[in-house]
Amino acid sequence: MKTFALALLTCVAWVSVCPAEQTIGSPAGAPVIQVDWQDPSSLPRRFRNHCAYDSFSGRLYCADHCGLGYQFYYCSRESFGCCRIEFGYCGWDGLLRCRP
Repeated sequence: MKTFALALLTCVAWVSVCPAEQTIGSPAGAPVIQVDWQDPSSLPRRFRNHCAYDSFSGRLYCADHCGLGYQFYYCSRESFGCCRIEFGYCGWDGLLRCRP
């Protein structure tokens, strides 16, 4: 038991002494990653139309002419579009991705 306690104490001391590594940021101009959901207030005004509540999650989303069951996602001026509700996200490269 003493060996386990000593090993645990050593591990805790080692982790607390080691400095955290700097996080790698996204490329210049890329937005913060927003996975699965974008609140309508985060969309540019011209895309804030055809908004409704998703009955499954109870959250507000905008479709902007995407069609039934689809949500509009905006990642950057160069990358935006439609994905199924809760299946879109912005990648680290600032491009829209739709999960299968």
